[in-house]
Amino acid sequence: MNGPRADAPKHVYEGRDLEAMSFARNYHRWIGDEVRDAVRGDVAEVGAGDGRFAARLLEFAPRSLTLFEPSAAMYALQPRTLGAPTCPVTREQATLVERADAYRGAFDAVIYNNVLEHVVDDAGELVVVRDCLRPGGAVCVFVPALPMLMSDFDRSIGHLRRYTKPALGAVLEGAGFRVERMHYVDAPGVLPWLVAMKWGRGQLSQRKVQAYDRVVPVVRWVEQRVRPPFGKSLLAIARRDA
Repeated sequence: MNGPRADAPKHVYEGRDLEAMSFARNYHRWIGDEVRDAVRGDVAEVGAGDGRFAARLLEFAPRSLTLFEPSAAMYALQPRTLGAPTCPVTREQATLVERADAYRGAFDAVIYNNVLEHVVDDAGELVVVRDCLRPGGAVCVFVPALPMLMSDFDRSIGHLRRYTKPALGAVLEGAGFRVERMHYVDAPGVLPWLVAMKWGRGQLSQRKVQAYDRVVPVVRWVEQRVRPPFGKSLLAIARRDA
């Protein structure tokens, strides 16, 4: 694994939400399994944080994995989290946009796990992603859903928006992607988020996350059989055809 570039930007994001969500093991496994069919060949994760989700991606045996993480604090934690990788891992203390010229046509899949909502120009970001994918490559996007759930907590951790299916589909198609699959995730989580995080102005905590994570296997079992018409999150897999 390579080290940081001397000219890498120094970001100050400390990952308070990632620290709390690190206890959501069932939830992270669910997200990983939703994208595993697209994790083939040379894979990139944008906004890889401390590497917890990257460690999950390594279980799917990609040919290589490239991690883009601009936060110095999160970047520094990745070697410990990843341990001994099972494939070549390249780490960039930068965004994909900042390093795009070096990675044009380099990837078979690019993963955004709760990242695109932080990007000011999400449409422009996805155009760059398309250029970095090979023909037939996939972008996998997992984002917060439903603008009605936007809370002070969302804003405090840098969320600029929450998506609907039409909104995310339009951004992906506008960037030149064909949407292969898109569906809401975690319908039961809508009401607790509305009550505790929006109306109650709450914060994520280890206790809250662990309590909800215990019911995730049941929610997952149901939603794999009946896709809900709404959910706290939204997952999309889209392809670059040419």
